[in-house]
Amino acid sequence: MFLQSGLRPEIFFKQPKTHFTFKKKWWQRMVEEVVLVDQADNTIGVKEKLRAHLQGNLHRAFSIFVFNSKHELLMQQRNKLKYHTPGLWSNTCCSHPRPNEELESAAHRRLREEMGFNCKLTKIFSCYYNLKLDNNLIEHEHDHVFIGFFNGEPLPVPAEVDNWQWISMKKLKEQIETSPHLFTPWFKIIILNHAAKLNSVLLRHKI
Repeated sequence: MFLQSGLRPEIFFKQPKTHFTFKKKWWQRMVEEVVLVDQADNTIGVKEKLRAHLQGNLHRAFSIFVFNSKHELLMQQRNKLKYHTPGLWSNTCCSHPRPNEELESAAHRRLREEMGFNCKLTKIFSCYYNLKLDNNLIEHEHDHVFIGFFNGEPLPVPAEVDNWQWISMKKLKEQIETSPHLFTPWFKIIILNHAAKLNSVLLRHKI
């Protein structure tokens, strides 16, 4: 399916997963809390993460877009056992800050936890969406978008990531237009509606 879709990674990365590791990560994920916010991103409370996604509560999130010196985006394919949007392609990393956790600190934490590396991150804009996902879940988020640059090889955590690849923005848009079902909903929104903001940073970045 991967090759049929036209997505061809420069380097294929996969590691065996263990049942114990996944159960532990699932348990940890289910007891985590997200920060509830109003339309202006002011904190109004906290709620257990799965409950917030079931009830559609607006909460704070972040999305990370890491590019290399060729201005190719590092994408990840979500683990096929994820509790929502399993097996879909998405941006480098996305998650939620914990209560009382600084947004940028949370972004660095999750980049290390999911992709196995860290780099300088800069917040460039934020956006809002309210999306119905699979399993009767709702992704209702005030999303803060960070950009970073990295030329090394990621070491993704198998419980989080099944695969990864570098891809040009031009090819990515073509893939989203021809095969939208392969990508996460929030990723498509950012690429199709806010690509100009990402490109403006890329144009200023020295290769």
